[in-house]
Amino acid sequence: MSKISIPVVTTDVLILGAGGAGLCAALHAADAGEKIKILLVTKAIIGKGGCSRMVQGGYNVVLNPADSFAKHFQDTLKGGQFINNQDLAWELVTVAPQRIKEMETRYGCFFDRNPDGTIHQKPFAGQSFDRTVHKGDLTGIEIVSRLSEQIFRRDIEYLDEHRAVDLLWDRAGTRIVGALLLDITRGEFLVAHARATLVATGGGPTMYKLFAPSLDKSADGIALCYRAGAEMVDMEMVQFHPTGLMVKGSNTSGTLLEEGLRGAGAQLFNALGERFMERYAPEVKERATRDVVSRSSFMEITAGKGTPNGGVFIDASVMGPDFVKKNFPGMVERCRDYGFDLPHERVEVSPTAHFFMGGARIDTRCLTDLDGLYVAGEDAGGVHGANRLGGNGIADSTVFGGIAGDSMAHDVIGRELAPFDERQVEELIKQMEAPFGREGVDLYPLRETLRLSNWENLGISREEKGLLEELQIIQKLQEEMNRVGVAGGKAYNIPWNDWLNMRNLLDVSAIVGRSALKRQESRGAHYRNDYPRKNNKEYLKNFLVKREQGETKIYERPVVLNRLKPEDIGFE
Repeated sequence: MSKISIPVVTTDVLILGAGGAGLCAALHAADAGEKIKILLVTKAIIGKGGCSRMVQGGYNVVLNPADSFAKHFQDTLKGGQFINNQDLAWELVTVAPQRIKEMETRYGCFFDRNPDGTIHQKPFAGQSFDRTVHKGDLTGIEIVSRLSEQIFRRDIEYLDEHRAVDLLWDRAGTRIVGALLLDITRGEFLVAHARATLVATGGGPTMYKLFAPSLDKSADGIALCYRAGAEMVDMEMVQFHPTGLMVKGSNTSGTLLEEGLRGAGAQLFNALGERFMERYAPEVKERATRDVVSRSSFMEITAGKGTPNGGVFIDASVMGPDFVKKNFPGMVERCRDYGFDLPHERVEVSPTAHFFMGGARIDTRCLTDLDGLYVAGEDAGGVHGANRLGGNGIADSTVFGGIAGDSMAHDVIGRELAPFDERQVEELIKQMEAPFGREGVDLYPLRETLRLSNWENLGISREEKGLLEELQIIQKLQEEMNRVGVAGGKAYNIPWNDWLNMRNLLDVSAIVGRSALKRQESRGAHYRNDYPRKNNKEYLKNFLVKREQGETKIYERPVVLNRLKPEDIGFE
């Protein structure tokens, strides 16, 4: 029995996060044929929050006989600049068709059809075949809504508006046995004690001036894994999506206009009216990968060719207003809400922080190097390498979420529920409640400093001087966090939760910066002004980060080229 005076809930499988990864994990674990207890925990409300629901574009999957796993795999490695974990990338490509069929036939998802009844697949950037399955431009809503309905039909317990504060170790310090949770509605802590724990909260690089993820995101899962001591990989690789809406004076600036627009033929222009992608990627233009288009837009803006608000223009009207209205109704409506006429006029956009390619290192069963800890979706690294292809994100979440659910359902059978460390819980609660009653620094100017300085020094374009400066800023902000005061009660305390969010964003910013400093080349989403070329001879490697006994180590390993080598396809 626990000696601490907070509630303890016991489960076989604990799933943190209720996006595509968490929902698929819960459904697979529930349908595995084993009598196990499952607890699903979400910071938001099931079916209503997170980034999977925000997916507009679609889901990359090989369905057409003219397409192939080899083509999808090669596209994924080319996009990732060959630092992907090839076993994970292959798993993504080969399991995706099973998952799409499962979502339609078992879970009730319904995707757009061709006249002959087959599933329609549209073009996306960086792909050699049009393989993106979709539901108009609201694909994520379809997937998350149907999966959530299936959760409610099964014997799966869930906790809405609960957030994981940190992962918990057993008393012997040998395995992860759950997490300390905060009930946001009551401001009270509880322990979720589990035989197996999945982190699938979704990444969310919201530590930048402009960002696309939902406002509840704060890199929680990545921070949890890092602080617990899991090995992290490719943390320097942060993706910026090329087309985030510019809405002056609104915190919705950065929300996406999806990739399908450019895939279908929308064009990008600078403030001088020049179609600038003709210079940067003349063969594919706007259908270049996200890293190329984002960097090109950023270079136009910094060269003084951007709009007064610091953006560029996307022109969808070149495809014809009726085509835009029919194929992109969600984006048409979203633009209209902010006074923009997408079918008829150019709309101001900017690169926007979107996705972590890096995260916890996992194997093909979603296991980390920590016993008892599984990770899936954006919290895991390795699948996408240096750049994620549009349409591979929701595929990643659902493919590996399902795999994680299967793995945990199998692994918990006969596994002892090791006691958790009460001293760790007590210390964590003391740390988390520290801001109360403290008359100190205002949190929000600190958050603004982080977002602006990360944008300048740790964003689309980087160099040694700026990275070193940014790491110093992050360290000072971490020190200032110890002086932040929070007033009021603990229930629904937004400043307190923002303080917890900021704690995670600072931890993740620090390891992104330290990894970026180590990679002295430009590759995918990581661009160094002082090392502008890719260097396969020296940097066909992964950088790994691990926290042990309060110290952070960064080291490297050569990429394992066990399925495809760059020279096999003439990749230089």
